Amino acid sequence: MMSANKNNLYPQKSVKKEKSSIKSQIARNPLYYSWRRFCSNRGAVFSGSLLLIIVSMALFAPLITPTSYEEQKFLTENLAFPSAQHWMGVDDLGRDFYTRIVYGARVSLSIGFVAAAFSVLIGLPLGAMAGFFGGPADWIIMRIIEIFSVVPPLLVALLLAALAGGGFISIVFIAALFGWVQVCLLVRAQVMAFRSKEFIRAAQALGGTPAYVLFRHLIPNSISPVIVGFVQAIPLAMMLEAGLSFLGVGIAPPLPSWGQMINIGINFMFFYWHLALFPTLALALTVLSTTLFGDGLRDALDPTLRG
Repeated sequence: MMSANKNNLYPQKSVKKEKSSIKSQIARNPLYYSWRRFCSNRGAVFSGSLLLIIVSMALFAPLITPTSYEEQKFLTENLAFPSAQHWMGVDDLGRDFYTRIVYGARVSLSIGFVAAAFSVLIGLPLGAMAGFFGGPADWIIMRIIEIFSVVPPLLVALLLAALAGGGFISIVFIAALFGWVQVCLLVRAQVMAFRSKEFIRAAQALGGTPAYVLFRHLIPNSISPVIVGFVQAIPLAMMLEAGLSFLGVGIAPPLPSWGQMINIGINFMFFYWHLALFPTLALALTVLSTTLFGDGLRDALDPTLRG
């Protein structure tokens, strides 16, 4: 009776205890430690913010650009240098260069994200199978990875793009063909680390089939490396697209591509520097911010680190 009365007399203390227990539960959540590690990485936070700005510009391109990317509205001002009216100048065909840079972000980012998604779709099941079953399955998949590791990706991509005629779909296919290797290796390592855990053995002892153990336990516990692999595959696909477009077998004009714009800008580089500088700078900033963001995400999601 006395203890109950004491709790009734001091309700604020009990409320504070409940709040402290809730806070301790939140602090013990692995996502809390991952978020704290990510926020402590200033480079990752800055690169993530920069990447968010670039993605937002690409999504809302019609709202923040003065004209269409193919409209030759400024023929009398062609090759004009950057000014208050044209922030990045005018290209050789009288098109606003800032508009084409922004729409070029749409092309590069869409190829990067779509190719990364297909890389995950290919690499995730192959990595899970190699890590879980081992033996002949692991040997075959690792030999395939070795073949893709020794083949120069740009030369093969150039050959395939020339045979396919370039274009968005062929570039996505080629980028996914080389991007799944990293995802597969990350998932394989994660599955191999988890397949001997107690909860996996318990699921097998209870009669769980290999498919059930894979899709119910192992693959959900491999989400962290999948996210990291997805983010790291984006700049690889973007660089591949830029390289193919620079060599003339990528995105066909008038659709703007940063690699294509760099290729054209080199012809005017000694006199009209802005035509090569701005697409090169846009590509470098986007690839660098995506790479740093992926590295920070990998460090934050690493389960071996402690909060």
